[in-house]
Amino acid sequence: MKDSLHPRTVVFTAVDEVNETRWRPAADIFRTPTGWLIKYDLAGVKAEETTISIAGSQVTIQGVRRDCRLEDGSSYYSMEISYNRFERTIELPCDLAAARVEVQGRDGILMLRLICQGEEP
Repeated sequence: MKDSLHPRTVVFTAVDEVNETRWRPAADIFRTPTGWLIKYDLAGVKAEETTISIAGSQVTIQGVRRDCRLEDGSSYYSMEISYNRFERTIELPCDLAAARVEVQGRDGILMLRLICQGEEP
């Protein structure tokens, strides 16, 4: 009996880039009488490690949350908190070019207030 050779299909799946995987922080979005309030869950992120940019109707926040060593000689047993780069873009239903931006951090929450002057938010 003759061996039959069957062609094999090899499927290559995309491998994650060497760059760190980004996570998307949770956000709450509120319409206010003067514009918008976006609250981001950024526990453990330093303010100087974040960048906020506004383009048209999109608000993007980027940054990094770094791990800190709690005790020398320890090793992790389980880790569920993301310690790496993050990025989140939110599309709002209006142009934000003229909006005034106020940023405040409190208890791990970054609050981004967009005040739309003279326009319906």
